[in-house]
Amino acid sequence: MAKPVELSNGRIWKTKLAAKQHFKDMLARYEDGDIVTDYDDHSDLSALLERFDVLIADDAPKIGPGIERFERRLNKGDGWSSPGFWVVRSDTTATDFSYVKAVDGSPKSQSQEFCDACHNAVSRDLLRMKQHQFDHFANADGEIECDITGKLVVYADANLNHATPPFGAIVNSFRKLKGWEHEFPADTLTASKDAQLSTHFSDDAHAVEFRNFHHDAAVLRIVAKSRPPVSATSALTVKRPLRFK
Repeated sequence: MAKPVELSNGRIWKTKLAAKQHFKDMLARYEDGDIVTDYDDHSDLSALLERFDVLIADDAPKIGPGIERFERRLNKGDGWSSPGFWVVRSDTTATDFSYVKAVDGSPKSQSQEFCDACHNAVSRDLLRMKQHQFDHFANADGEIECDITGKLVVYADANLNHATPPFGAIVNSFRKLKGWEHEFPADTLTASKDAQLSTHFSDDAHAVEFRNFHHDAAVLRIVAKSRPPVSATSALTVKRPLRFK
């Protein structure tokens, strides 16, 4: 039975073939040298690149210090050329990546398990922040403005979004701080066992350390789960940034 492809931004395809077709069609909408300006395209590529780093990248992660933009460029080799997506990072460095390889992926690697443990370390705080915003700042109908479109959205139709840096970049920076860029101690994460639905840090001190690191770095915002396309450039501007105190 075909396994669905799920990305961190909530996009889901029933098959890898469907996901590949989505990104193939996206690539065809741009010309060589074009910047990816559609917000949803930018969001899908950001989440796909996170998937690439987690499931495929063996060396330095493709995201690096953070994502500035995506472009379509012509990749050239000995006797061949083909268009592809490139990521331009916040430090102006750039690299290509294969959407086909990113979609194909593999079973969860240690890097994915580590990312899961990091998310579990902050998930309750993220939920509390979202709830706090709606409890204290929603209008009489329980709505808050989407930070990107300005449209009003209720709690069930909203996400608390990492604006900058993306969550994957925060995880990568934490691993670099710990000297765990390429590997981490074998006993860092909880061992797999029956009825364990997700991975956590085996030592609570590591969970607290990442929690503090994340809270110092994260800039969040309330966004609608579904929204019309907007430009990636305008979407990078955070109107109402939310930070942990």
